[in-house]
Amino acid sequence: GTAMAAQMTDAHRRFLQVLMSKGITEGSEARKLHHHCCETDKVYYAHDKLDDFISTINRHLQPLFMQIRKGMSEEDGRAHYAVVNLAETEVTKMASDYTEIELELFRKTMDLIILSENGFASSTDILNLADKLKTKKMKKKEAEQVLKVFVEDKWLSEKNGEYTLHTRCIIEMEQYILSNYQDAARKCNICRSLAVQSQVCESCGIGMHLPCVRKYFKAQTEPRCPKCNEFWSCDIP
Repeated sequence: GTAMAAQMTDAHRRFLQVLMSKGITEGSEARKLHHHCCETDKVYYAHDKLDDFISTINRHLQPLFMQIRKGMSEEDGRAHYAVVNLAETEVTKMASDYTEIELELFRKTMDLIILSENGFASSTDILNLADKLKTKKMKKKEAEQVLKVFVEDKWLSEKNGEYTLHTRCIIEMEQYILSNYQDAARKCNICRSLAVQSQVCESCGIGMHLPCVRKYFKAQTEPRCPKCNEFWSCDIP
């Protein structure tokens, strides 16, 4: 091993603690937090060394089957960091926080979102599922409450009555989703990570995140699919 394998310091511990209490932190916030922790605990700080700082924490977390993972917001492409528990799949982790019927509603909602064209499910469609649950029927009012909790807990996010998976949920559940929805789950053709909210090529069916679509087509006079070269018919965001 190299002498460079940095030690965990109080700054690293402080950073981890804050990250765990938030569940997920946007990139610029994480950079500010990195600076703050190093200053507070008088630890050497270099502004371009956040990823190294996090690797040090991750080496320390390995025996605990935990990891800080970096992911991307599907809406604006910004980086986010989340603490992920690798020992239990996210679904078992959720099982300790929610009842069987709530979990069934979540799984059914996830089905709708992932099997949809654009990565969203309307509240109408979700609430229609509520009285068809196997565990027991759920009243609409009750289901609305449960959805609210899923949004508060950062498993779902909601915009104008449309639900999608929260960035935190995607970072945590990427492996689970890719292995459980093999036919439906798409990887973004540009960044190769799971794309839930995406645009899909009408000719060959590849998908791309909206921020990746924006970036990719910025440089091109005419939007053509990166895979089959057919004209890209979706509206470029």
